[in-house]
Amino acid sequence: MPGNVITLTDKAADRIKAIIANSDNPILGVRLGLENAGCAGMAYKLDYAEEKAPLDEVVTDKGVTILVDPKAILFLLGTEMDYEETKLRSGFVFNNPNETDACGCGESVTLKAAEMPVTEQPPR
Repeated sequence: MPGNVITLTDKAADRIKAIIANSDNPILGVRLGLENAGCAGMAYKLDYAEEKAPLDEVVTDKGVTILVDPKAILFLLGTEMDYEETKLRSGFVFNNPNETDACGCGESVTLKAAEMPVTEQPPR
């Protein structure tokens, strides 16, 4: 698969580096996946990743390792992960071109699988 499933902004990379540095246990990076949640259907899920699962997609960007759940790859293609801090909240934000809708409270999203380019077969 050409390119990364997901890219990070500098702020997201810095925040993940801080999370790794402050972990009580040694961790490889973060694991990113999706879960069924909220009124829009899906939510992004981040966990500590202590080791790589057999089918994880490994993405390294800006010195950070992200292990992507294989079931989430087609829904995350082209996503940029950012980190925001405001007066009222702080957290990771996902700028995902496959997002088709979001709930009003911002806790869940509706996603479609990324459209893969069709390659023409050479004539026989």
